[in-house]
Amino acid sequence: MKVNTIPEEPVSPEPESLESEILTRPGAEGLEETSPAPEDSRLAEGPDPAVLESAGAAAPTITGAELAGPASTGHARAERESTSPAPAAPSDEWRSPMTRLPGAVLSCEFTDSPRPAPSRPIALHYSDPSGEQWALEEGRGLVDRADLGIIAVSGTDRHSWLTSITSQIITGMGPGDSKELLVLDPQGHIEHAAAVADDGETTWLICEGHDTEGLAAFLDSMRFALRVEVRICREYTLFASAGSDTDTAQGLHGLLLSWADPWPGTVKGGTEYFQGPHPGLRSRMRLHLVAREKAEEFTRAWFGADPNRRPSGMLAWEAMRIASWRPRLGWETDARSIPAELDWLRTAVHTNKGCYRGQESIARVINLGRPPRRLVFLQLDGSRGDLPDEGTRIEWRGRVVGVITSVARHAEMGPIALALLARNVPADIVFDLDGIAAAQELIVPIDGKSAISPKQRPGAELANPQLRRHDVSPIGGLGALGAR
Repeated sequence: MKVNTIPEEPVSPEPESLESEILTRPGAEGLEETSPAPEDSRLAEGPDPAVLESAGAAAPTITGAELAGPASTGHARAERESTSPAPAAPSDEWRSPMTRLPGAVLSCEFTDSPRPAPSRPIALHYSDPSGEQWALEEGRGLVDRADLGIIAVSGTDRHSWLTSITSQIITGMGPGDSKELLVLDPQGHIEHAAAVADDGETTWLICEGHDTEGLAAFLDSMRFALRVEVRICREYTLFASAGSDTDTAQGLHGLLLSWADPWPGTVKGGTEYFQGPHPGLRSRMRLHLVAREKAEEFTRAWFGADPNRRPSGMLAWEAMRIASWRPRLGWETDARSIPAELDWLRTAVHTNKGCYRGQESIARVINLGRPPRRLVFLQLDGSRGDLPDEGTRIEWRGRVVGVITSVARHAEMGPIALALLARNVPADIVFDLDGIAAAQELIVPIDGKSAISPKQRPGAELANPQLRRHDVSPIGGLGALGAR
């Protein structure tokens, strides 16, 4: 993560608009002609502000079979261009300048699912999802992430306070540091997740838009008499980039700070479940925090720094995330999810810290293994052309054993997905998803043992039959009375 001081000097002359700047780039010839507005013009221009969704929508309640997992989200439906009614209005009507770019197809229409909907319209794609993904992974793509929420935590006690109530050690963070935290319930289930950055005066939490109100309310309820202040920041927005070891936004006008995703590394105090070469190493993801009033200047400066840069949509971002096995709150999680099921102890949990909600569950699963479910990567048969819906239940031998949590069409691998399965489902099973074959690739091993799990269950050495007295009944010495 890099921290910038916003320069005061005037910027150099720029084109009249960001749209005209993009249209002058190589490969943009005929973009307006080849990307006509959909039949429902709201897909390209976004809905009337009166029908935008509230940023505070809660995550869905999961019902059904024990292993049903998260409900359907609708990226597969987006490819089929759903025409469901648009959502209700958000608390403000601000739009990112990237929603006005040529060819932009917005997310506002794809709401026919109980999954968390975007808190405001963002571009699903700009008419070339595969090309956008290639550009993104090569460090040449910029994604509008105005759908994410931003919470500012200020005050001298903020670091020690956040450390005491979350899964991560925040104490000692400074400008340039990037971390990730989880808020767990007493049973270790995931309630909230956030990226963490600090500029020396304020700790910035970046979370899913649908979770912003809930996370802020939880933090505010835990302040007590400590010197901390919690505030939802609607005057800022976020952009995302990837595929570069350096911050491609560093030094650009309007940038406040950047957060470098620690995934898939194993941070200090973390541990991993998948222990081979990780596919996420090729996709170094970053989030860039920018004041809304500077958003157009920032995007113009980012694109202007390299003529080969281009906008990328959320479909490209999701394809990259899924291929990186990166869990996402509200997609890979439900009310029963624990970090070990998702290999999220890599970046979001410090296993050596104590005194936070859910720590007993974390320690128990590390020691014993066997989390109830496990995250898998699925290679899908692409011969049929369509994708399964997110939320599709996975059956084996007539039983529901899992659920599709995220699905995308990858530029190189074709159809791919993440899924949560019952832990003991054999790893070599190829599932039939309504005619689409799905082969597993293990992320969390079937035994559920992490890199720091003991080889032998703690206390197993005490179960020595030679220590038992042969003249005492196994039922505790009650003899015939106990047998009755």
